[in-house]
Amino acid sequence: MKWLAQQAWLPGQTHGAWVADVLLEADASGCWSAITPSPTPQQAQGASAVGWVIPGMVNAHSHAFQRAMAGLAEHSQRAGDDFWSWRERMYRIALAVQPDQLEAIATWLYAELLDAGYTQVCEFHYLHCAPDGSAYADPGEMTWALVRAAQTVGIGLTVLPTLYMHQGFGQPGLSDMQRRFASTPASVLALREAVNALARRSAQGTSPLSAPLNAGVALHSLRAVDAVALWEVAAGVTDGPIHIHVAEQMKEVNDCLKHQGQRPIEWLLDHAPVDARWNLVHATHATADEIRGLVQRDASVVICPTTEANLGDGFFEFPQALAQGLRWSIGTDSHINRNGLEELRWLEYGQRLRGQRRNVALDGQLGLGSSAAVLLDNAWRGGVAATGLPLGGLALGQRADWLELDPDSDALAGIPLPQVLDALVFSSPSPSWRRRVVAGKEVLSTKQMYRHKFLAAMQAIL
Repeated sequence: MKWLAQQAWLPGQTHGAWVADVLLEADASGCWSAITPSPTPQQAQGASAVGWVIPGMVNAHSHAFQRAMAGLAEHSQRAGDDFWSWRERMYRIALAVQPDQLEAIATWLYAELLDAGYTQVCEFHYLHCAPDGSAYADPGEMTWALVRAAQTVGIGLTVLPTLYMHQGFGQPGLSDMQRRFASTPASVLALREAVNALARRSAQGTSPLSAPLNAGVALHSLRAVDAVALWEVAAGVTDGPIHIHVAEQMKEVNDCLKHQGQRPIEWLLDHAPVDARWNLVHATHATADEIRGLVQRDASVVICPTTEANLGDGFFEFPQALAQGLRWSIGTDSHINRNGLEELRWLEYGQRLRGQRRNVALDGQLGLGSSAAVLLDNAWRGGVAATGLPLGGLALGQRADWLELDPDSDALAGIPLPQVLDALVFSSPSPSWRRRVVAGKEVLSTKQMYRHKFLAAMQAIL
């Protein structure tokens, strides 16, 4: 598989650079085997000509079933609507979704994500049980619905079976509304192994998959998981990502202080084996000291700007993260937005509004350079930590995930090459892609094929 790119965004310098006439070669495993600027005619023989190429994006935090409520939680029937009242509405959707409906919703969602430029999605998956709370005959019934959806669409999937044991700090056990989330350390580790076993069989050629698949594990939150269970899960994951919701809402922070005597991230750093495997989702209310601790432990955060805005979570301490070199990625979480470029735009714009200044992303380099290049480069690097996969861009050994820009898109019309990334992130509507390639295979946009099943699922749920 060979492509000759008119321009390719290659790693190097500060945050990468455009390089003209680049030969991109992927091996049978779907990883880059050669990247050659200015190849000879003989080297380029047989290569397909493409235009401007950038790496694919990782969506590091997804709850696929919540796509069914996008736009349906903005009509309030009580004063003082907040995250916790939103959560009650989310529970009602969670109790209604059947496996075939989850597959239809996830298929539509993953097609939307692929169309928007995501080539890998991390599915933070806690919808394990049947609607009445009983176990399915196959404990992976809902997990396999997600796997089938990703395979149908052709997007890479990192499944994160999620441990959910308690309804809150000082509230052991789950509420009736949470009955589908019931799980144990053993059950989520078994789901992780089942998914990874399927991926291994595919790699060995005995059960081929149409798109990349792997699994890590997730802990829903400190309010939902006790210390003993947390350690049991962490001990069972030696070579993959661990995700956890943390410090998203101030109520969560205050409840943790009351019951644990420490803030959530502070408690994790003192009592959990936090290291490079760990991805802290949201971390909205992290302090400068907590960010410093995460950097020292080589951990990452996952920022979900549009969901955090929609839920009124607050502003992540982005300037501190930049100043201290914290690794981060982005996610779409509740899927009120399915576009990664818009997530980056919201991340930067939120900080501009908060600080009443511009180009906050450039804080780490004396205010000089391209904000978009900084945002994209960090999102690409953070995606490696979030997935546990070589998704670091157009470099040897990394997976061959890439996007070909459409220079005829309205957002890019008349833009000189040096400013293309800036227009890509900050000019809307977001541009379209001429090609989307996942692990060396071009994936065509087939979203409309799945629309009727999505609409049927929505009708049944609502």
